[in-house]
Amino acid sequence: MSDSSTDETLPNLTAFLQTDPYIRNYEGELRRRYKRFAERLAQLEEAEGTFDCFTLSYRSFGIQRRPDSDLVLREWVPGAEAVFLTGDFNSWEKKSHPFTQKEYGKWELCLSPKVDKSPAIKHLTKLKLVVLTKKGENLFRISPWAKYVTKTLDSVTYDWTHWDPPQPYQFQHPRPPRPSSLRIYEAHVGISSPEEKIASYKNFTRKVLPRIKDLGYNCVQLMAIMEHAYYASFGYQVTNFFAASSRFGTPDDLKHLVDTAHFMGITVLLDVVHSHASSNTEDGLNYFDGTDSCFFHRGSRGNHSLWGSRLFNYSSWEVVRFLLSNLRWWMEEYHFDGFRFDAVTSMLYHHHGIGTSFSGNYSEYFGMHVDEDALVYLMLANHILHKLYPQCITVAEDVSGMPGLCRSIEEGGLGFDYRLTMAVPDKWIQVLKEVRDEDWDLENIVHTLTNRRRGEASITYAESHDQALVGDKSLAFWLMDKEMYTNMSALNAMTPVIDRGIQLHKLIRLLTHSLGGEGYLNFMGNEFGHPEWLDFPRKGNDESYYYARRQFNLVDIEHLRYRQLYTFDRDMNLTEDKYGWLAAGQTAVTTLNQADKVIVFERTNLLFIFNFHPCNSYSDYRVAAEHAGKYRIKLNSDELQYGGHGRLVQDTEFFTEPVPFNGRAQSFLVSLSLLQPSTPKPLTKIGCCVVGNTLGWSMTLRKEVSASLQFGLDSRVGNRRFLNEQQD
Repeated sequence: MSDSSTDETLPNLTAFLQTDPYIRNYEGELRRRYKRFAERLAQLEEAEGTFDCFTLSYRSFGIQRRPDSDLVLREWVPGAEAVFLTGDFNSWEKKSHPFTQKEYGKWELCLSPKVDKSPAIKHLTKLKLVVLTKKGENLFRISPWAKYVTKTLDSVTYDWTHWDPPQPYQFQHPRPPRPSSLRIYEAHVGISSPEEKIASYKNFTRKVLPRIKDLGYNCVQLMAIMEHAYYASFGYQVTNFFAASSRFGTPDDLKHLVDTAHFMGITVLLDVVHSHASSNTEDGLNYFDGTDSCFFHRGSRGNHSLWGSRLFNYSSWEVVRFLLSNLRWWMEEYHFDGFRFDAVTSMLYHHHGIGTSFSGNYSEYFGMHVDEDALVYLMLANHILHKLYPQCITVAEDVSGMPGLCRSIEEGGLGFDYRLTMAVPDKWIQVLKEVRDEDWDLENIVHTLTNRRRGEASITYAESHDQALVGDKSLAFWLMDKEMYTNMSALNAMTPVIDRGIQLHKLIRLLTHSLGGEGYLNFMGNEFGHPEWLDFPRKGNDESYYYARRQFNLVDIEHLRYRQLYTFDRDMNLTEDKYGWLAAGQTAVTTLNQADKVIVFERTNLLFIFNFHPCNSYSDYRVAAEHAGKYRIKLNSDELQYGGHGRLVQDTEFFTEPVPFNGRAQSFLVSLSLLQPSTPKPLTKIGCCVVGNTLGWSMTLRKEVSASLQFGLDSRVGNRRFLNEQQD
């Protein structure tokens, strides 16, 4: 570590204090946290040489094949009396291959090659560690560093299967550049097929990645990749941290998936679970050496009372080695581009967020209830990842709102790039459950969407996998409920419920996308209003896979309205890709009229207008504009292809006037040219359009400036969007 990084002047809190003056009372705490981090990093480097070497420990632990085909096995089993290796290679003789005890709880075993110079243990050999405990018990265990574990149909537990293919997978494509606007497609490989079975990595590569690309998402976040014995845990009860889940295919299949995504220009994030571990013993880490404190805190502190899982001891040198090396493994071996860290709130606090309602009082973020060992671990993880992989992306799932979570470590933060704005989907669900759409409090909704820490980037979403799970409902299901089963055919006239639901589905997602954060996330299938919730096979549903799937086939049926929602989601993303509002930071809301149900805001020289009124349309509604000129429609949610009603003339033009309005020198009247339908349209119909600005621009000021506007007419909920774009 360089001298500058341990300088007592660090962290540089100037920017932090300027944007968040409430943090000034805790300046000393921030400096003390940084000092603990710097000391830990210095200790690590002094003992191990470099953090690069320390975090590549997966190259020395587990089974390592040397160039001469010697095998060296190293394990950390501090509570063991003796350790042995058994498996297919020695006819499961328990004690014929003993390890030699080394210092600090480490054990080693060297195996010479066979006569033909091949390794003593061949590829796909089944193995077990035999741990003799201090109490004289023989425990059969899987190496914590195992790269591949498998399960037969008639088995309850997983087997350690040695992965050492004669021809290792060779990546063909480099990582794509880090996106400036992050549009994440949250995905689960196992449910990625319409079929009632566990889908594969190969299926995802062939059939889902092209959809993600077509939809305009530039990042896929893969869930449930780290091996987990219980499928219904959604991957959050990890048993084998270095093993890619074999229920979806082989490690090479996953590597090909990542490689193909990179070929398509798609960044790939791993949903990493370092907050806790499965309580399984025979195929997990629990009681690995016969004690409850090998990887975890001993006693009650090592058990999560709600999840029934084990909690890591982040003060342990070897636990930190294991977890940091795990991050390096997924980056190096599988070429992931970063991580979404699960359950960061549980890590940050001794109370794990259980029974705690965070009010925003800063005393909640400092003090004895903060687990500073875990906090320092997260700082180490972010420091190392960003030093070694400057393009790496880290996202924190934190509900507490910890200040500085997404500030650089040098500025007094924890070093994450983004946090998930978990309050936003909660707000949408609350609104849909409790309030009629005509009574929505738009000020409260806008406050929730914009209430985020300055200087800290966030990923915002209207719904994720949490809202799709059985016991809850997706937004589409809250909006349209049982009519999704009977009235989603475009061959028939819309019912009021389907009309309302389709239009609101579009507006909610676009408002969230454009106003809510610096990145956007969608869970697979939600973009087209997937009609079913998600429920994994379990005893309660007779082990059924009926709900453990995504019915992408519905999008391919041309006359179903799911296709219309899919198309709007795609064009929303492609429009963002063109104009880049997510990378533009905060928005300026110029109109928030609760009586009119109208929201107007500017972002990255785009102007958005939303009309949420249940029945009013506004043909001469004045809106403020930063830039003078002509505005033309670019994206129109009232288009027929999006499930709209085609009431707008696409080449409608709008001209600004030098009339000051709502803090802007320019404004214009939204006078939308409506196509007269041959038959009257009911008031439940909704529209949306986009326009661009062409006149009165200063070429030296903004040559490429764009703007957008959202607005709606004649609707229970309406939305039209206009993009302001200079034309040569």
